[in-house]
Amino acid sequence: MSLHSNNEMDALQTHRDLVERCREGHREAQFELYRLYSRAMYNTALRMVQHPHDAEDLLQSIFVEVFTKLDSFRYESTIGAWIKRITINKCINFLKSRRLALTELTVFNDRAEEMEPETEPIYTVEKINRAIADLPDGYRVVFNLYAVEGYDHEEIAQILGVTEATSKSQYSRAKAKLREALTT
Repeated sequence: MSLHSNNEMDALQTHRDLVERCREGHREAQFELYRLYSRAMYNTALRMVQHPHDAEDLLQSIFVEVFTKLDSFRYESTIGAWIKRITINKCINFLKSRRLALTELTVFNDRAEEMEPETEPIYTVEKINRAIADLPDGYRVVFNLYAVEGYDHEEIAQILGVTEATSKSQYSRAKAKLREALTT
């Protein structure tokens, strides 16, 4: 077994021990779990809902759910992946409650033309983030889930309750809007 594998095993056992202490109601363990994952989950929520106040409210709701449902965690994934799934579901439910409208398409047809600039354009992180933030909710959610969070279209379709074709079309339209925003 390599050193890398031993470190991974130690981290998994440490997190298992932490989860078990949280299940037993140890406040310091709960605080540690929150400390380990709150920043990443806040950033995920902020990318999805776009408003710091909403992301902060969601973060509190997320960790309330984490601690109340911790008995249902079965180590089938990492604790971080489990918390992230709760985070994404909470954000999606929040956006749906705000009447998030995803356009259902029966046929997916990506007609967006690929940009082929003479020279490579220079984009600042601020400009890219602003362009993503300016996307309509449906486009932004699918774009973040696919391009940032790493979900595939089948998973996104299940999460959002839409077809895979809708997920693909929303992503395609988001890319086209981003190209347009970044070239103007």
